[in-house]
Amino acid sequence: MKKLLLLLGLISISSLTFAQKSPCKSDICVVQFNAGWNSSNDVEWVNDLGDCGVKYIDIATDTDSQDLYEIVVVPTIIVFNGKEVKRFQADISFAMKATKKDVQEVIDEILMDQF
Repeated sequence: MKKLLLLLGLISISSLTFAQKSPCKSDICVVQFNAGWNSSNDVEWVNDLGDCGVKYIDIATDTDSQDLYEIVVVPTIIVFNGKEVKRFQADISFAMKATKKDVQEVIDEILMDQF
């Protein structure tokens, strides 16, 4: 019985880790996490995405967000719909390889699923 309770506790904790709530007020929100020292790799097209809110968080000054959203590489883009839906991370050179089209497709899929 103790092992079962321990297992259930671990499952609860891990599900909290991967189901982070959105830091935005809008339903569908795209958040770019980056750091000032990596500003040359800011993803400028994020502001051109449609049908969503957009937010920028600098993890160099907001270390709580870095921990809360488990940001390990910058930039990281997370699409939220109340909770995390999809995460796009930079490669080893700290540059984002995902495209505007990749992220917009996730947003469009969320919108289509609402019908």
